[in-house]
Amino acid sequence: MIIFPAIDIRGGKCVRLVKGDFNQETVFSDRPENMAKKWADEGGQYLHLVDLDGALAGKSQNLDTVEMILKTVNIPVELGGGIRTMENIEQVLDMGVSRVILGSIAVKNPELVQQACKKYGSERIVVGIDAKDGIVAVDGWGISGNVEAKELAKKMAESGVKHIIYTDISRDGTLSGVNAEATAELARYSGVKVVASGGVSSIEDIKLLKQYEQDGIEGVIVGKSIYTGALSLPEALKIAKEE
Repeated sequence: MIIFPAIDIRGGKCVRLVKGDFNQETVFSDRPENMAKKWADEGGQYLHLVDLDGALAGKSQNLDTVEMILKTVNIPVELGGGIRTMENIEQVLDMGVSRVILGSIAVKNPELVQQACKKYGSERIVVGIDAKDGIVAVDGWGISGNVEAKELAKKMAESGVKHIIYTDISRDGTLSGVNAEATAELARYSGVKVVASGGVSSIEDIKLLKQYEQDGIEGVIVGKSIYTGALSLPEALKIAKEE
């Protein structure tokens, strides 16, 4: 199982939000590249970057910061947040980002996802499904997409998607525990490998997700828990690697 330390970028800073609410922001570092180095030094194998300004603007806004991170660490990074055109996808991949995460656009324009998978391959295009009570949320989580997360996941599988990040937004940034059951159900239903996200609070969550590995849970994104010290990244990595 892969553990993805998360770096959420807003205004060039590394921040964390609670349930995606921009009014509930904590700044953890003015230099996101230093956080990236910290997580890489602690053994992180893959970084999960979110351009929060991009999510609101509908196109990438913090690429200078992403570039600094790419120059600072030599582990792969994935980037999401407002990437909604083939041009933007190409721009990000050309910078050296390993995987692009497509979110809202998967609901609004599934053809673009299919096109991107065809052009760049399913290892470089990941779909992020953000849901509350099983219903997809779009546009920075403010609006209901009126689609069931499971149905969207299945549709994405048919479009050629092989990896999905599933965020339970009612838990994101709350340290209230990961929704392992819903994540595993999404993986089983769609047949796609799923990365869990939202609510990870302690080593117990990592152990719980590990039990569902055979269902298709291939990783987990850790954010607030590693920033506050509630979860030790090296300890999480150790459990993730166990056979």
